Amino acid sequence: MSWKPEIDELRKREKLAHAMGGQENVERHKSRGKMTVRERIENLLDKNSFHETGAVAGKAEYDNDGKIKDFQPTNVLIGRGKIDDRKVIICADDFTVRGGAGNRESMEKQVYSELMAHELKLPLVRLVDGTGGGGSVTSMDDKGYAYVPVNPAWNHVVSNMGRVPVVAACLGSVAGLGSARVAASHFSVMVEDISQMFIAGPLIVKYGMGQDLTKEELGGSQVHRSSGAIDNVVKTEQEAFKAIKNFLSYLPGNVWKLPPIVETNDSSDRKEEELISIIPKNRRQPYKIRRILQMVFDKESIFEMGQHCGGDTVTGFARLKGHPVGFLANDPLVGGGGLSVKGCQKIERFVDLCQTFHLPIINFVDQPGLTIGLAAEEQGLIRHGVRAISTIYQATVPMVEIILRRVYGVGGAGMINGHGLHLRYAWPSGDWGSLPIEGGLQVAYRRKLEESENPQMLLEELASKFESFRSPLRTATAFGIEEIIDPRDTRPLLCEWVEDVYELLPELLGPSMHSMRP
Repeated sequence: MSWKPEIDELRKREKLAHAMGGQENVERHKSRGKMTVRERIENLLDKNSFHETGAVAGKAEYDNDGKIKDFQPTNVLIGRGKIDDRKVIICADDFTVRGGAGNRESMEKQVYSELMAHELKLPLVRLVDGTGGGGSVTSMDDKGYAYVPVNPAWNHVVSNMGRVPVVAACLGSVAGLGSARVAASHFSVMVEDISQMFIAGPLIVKYGMGQDLTKEELGGSQVHRSSGAIDNVVKTEQEAFKAIKNFLSYLPGNVWKLPPIVETNDSSDRKEEELISIIPKNRRQPYKIRRILQMVFDKESIFEMGQHCGGDTVTGFARLKGHPVGFLANDPLVGGGGLSVKGCQKIERFVDLCQTFHLPIINFVDQPGLTIGLAAEEQGLIRHGVRAISTIYQATVPMVEIILRRVYGVGGAGMINGHGLHLRYAWPSGDWGSLPIEGGLQVAYRRKLEESENPQMLLEELASKFESFRSPLRTATAFGIEEIIDPRDTRPLLCEWVEDVYELLPELLGPSMHSMRP
């Protein structure tokens, strides 16, 4: 006796599930410039690599003979697939069914995807396009009571942050639990025009706060480009998928593996002549830090994260001789490179990310210190600064410091654990101390300046005297800095360093004591 009738019934239901929310809903969805959930999966994953789990989960209606007459699939698709021939778990919302709002079946599938990533130790990709929550208000009519909410699978959501790479894309109007699913990731991306993200939508905000805002005004890309809730903003869904692939290419599949090394034709001995003069002699004149990064790292290997949030600090991944690394750099074009609250938060989050997945860190330092003034004090900047510095000190991944110019104050001193054996290389443009001489003289010699008959002349004499003291060569003579290098030698030295430290990384494999929080 054959089981073919049952298989035929299964295939029938799978076909119904592939219709998603029906032709009318699908056409309405696509008219907004959005891909369907199955198109998204097809564009993100390697061809024919998607193996769906729970394909026929949903709500079915039957006729008197017990045969199915109507079927509505769940609005969440989950399964396994491959990105660049590496396995991942995917959880994708279908907005054409119930507008992306969750129910019991969709919640169970979300939970299962988190469990799969956790137990199989595979990266998790969430494509979020809806609220993701059922809502106690609508459920009360069915149940006759309200429930005490529990965030579904949040034990695994939190645990996965310390086990496997988690990536989330905001691909529609996302609210409540949906927003939390985007934020609870190592990397998040949203698409201009079609994506909005908020804790509560415009109607609730209008009722509760009296603010009459559109979805775009409340949580569009112009809000989250610099809010810190989203890492990167792109123009199209295809660009979002490319960003996801790029991000994952730098990371191991889980914390028990090493970051993947790739082949490169870029010579480790490459020395860029431009580096010898890229830092201006005039200390008040800025320069373009990203140009320096491009000349040091493997060509076309830089992946920047959070460019528009905490702009005083540049963070991202790159490669040296094909080896993935993380980098921190100060941007003197934004607030002189001084650390802001968002800059400190950015450092903390990124260093924890590198620590979680064992990526060595290169810190390009031109740090005038924590931003000063009333606004900084009102924002409690010193606490955020101490948190960022503590994160650097707690990190056990190999770290190297390239001092480009300034190292001043608590902020500058905290850019590397100065009590451990972390290599430091200074460029001849190095300029350091507890305070810059220009302002420090006013404080240190305040009484003498007040008593002087010609305070301006005395100040100029003191400045001339101390100018010779600030030479980095004097510091090197006292072994206050280990090496001053020709800037053109930076890449060869770092390529040698990265090969050495990758030999040490196996000692760090496994979960970190300081894994990344969202």
